[in-house]
Amino acid sequence: MRKLLRSAALSAALCATTMVSPAAASEKVFGPFVVDDAKPDVIVMNGDIDVGSALNFRRALHAAPGAKLVTLNSSGGAVQMGLLMADDIHERKLATYIPKDSACLSACAYMFLAGIERKVDGKLGVHQISSDTSDLVGAQLTISDIIDVLNRFDTPVDVLSVMFKTPPNDMHLFTPEEIELYKLNRTDDGSNPSAAAGTPAALDTSLPAPNATSTTESTPQPVTPEQPHSIETTVSTPQTQAKLSPIEEFTKRPNRIAIYTGLDLFGDDISSIRASDAAECAQSCLVMNGQCKAFTFNANPKITKGPNCFLKSSAGRADGNSVAFSGRFLSGADADPPTFALGTIDPQSALFHDVDFRGGDLSPRPHSPAKTPLDCRLACVDDNRCMAFSYNYAKKQCWLKGSIGTPMPGKGIVSGFKKFQNFSPAKIISLN
Repeated sequence: MRKLLRSAALSAALCATTMVSPAAASEKVFGPFVVDDAKPDVIVMNGDIDVGSALNFRRALHAAPGAKLVTLNSSGGAVQMGLLMADDIHERKLATYIPKDSACLSACAYMFLAGIERKVDGKLGVHQISSDTSDLVGAQLTISDIIDVLNRFDTPVDVLSVMFKTPPNDMHLFTPEEIELYKLNRTDDGSNPSAAAGTPAALDTSLPAPNATSTTESTPQPVTPEQPHSIETTVSTPQTQAKLSPIEEFTKRPNRIAIYTGLDLFGDDISSIRASDAAECAQSCLVMNGQCKAFTFNANPKITKGPNCFLKSSAGRADGNSVAFSGRFLSGADADPPTFALGTIDPQSALFHDVDFRGGDLSPRPHSPAKTPLDCRLACVDDNRCMAFSYNYAKKQCWLKGSIGTPMPGKGIVSGFKKFQNFSPAKIISLN
């Protein structure tokens, strides 16, 4: 119970640190537009288009002169204002993006289509214009303006046809097939990214399988319980990297953290530091400009010296440890991580010193290579047949067992047994 309460307290601390951020004070709001000094290359639109929106957009552009991208979430509104803002987007060669769980409808669609680079991950919808008056001349002039502006953006005729065939009280939402067919997604060179050769594959956001290998590691002392630990690795960086587009930069930025209790993300460390709590550990990872993808914090209050926060270039491999508190940073391109099952031998509660599990061996020979108790424990975790292990320090022998043998006194032997657990994020915290 104390461990659960401690994990809950750490979660609360992490939430407080994450949600109350100096970035909030740096935001400037202009009608439906938000400019954040911490993200000067992005203008966020969230709201309807009214008669003041075009002027507010100009104010947002003035506040963010280095803007490269406009993210869109709007149900539409005033047609002429939408066209004016679309013209500004086109003239300034800005990219447009509809994030997941967002919608760009009606007049907002003009803004999306104006992007030099554009991508739909949410919903894009169009329909005919509507008017409260019977001014047919004015309506035809507005339609003429729409055609003129959209033609400047090389909008496919089929898109215009869909728009003018959909009644004003209805909304046509483009399907993924239509988005592909009409080339509504495009890169800044005008090509369709989903059809282009050499397009980077989507990031694999799943936790690595438990049979991941490592290069070097430390050996625990015989009488000391194993703590959340790290495997020091060298993170290599390519000499040259392709420049990311504004949309790729935006979608790969971390926008939330998946928090796990009792899970050690083992290996792929960039560095290890001392942190006062999990919130400080998470913040140390977050400020590394995307280099740090995950962290593990040792929540054992008895450990008062040495590093307890491990910053990682990836999620590493998953390992169960009841005093571990871990987080994975997720980007807009990542789905929420699913629940996964893992066989664990908890170093805090499932290891027994000076105890030998007699019998049940998987092999008449000791497992090789397994030079340390840690090697032996992980070898058992990785083997689906293994239910327990015993390691002899003096002989440096590891015995993997298909069943938990008879516990017998055994000086200089450490044994452990496996249990299966389901892991899912205890919380997913937004960074927005």
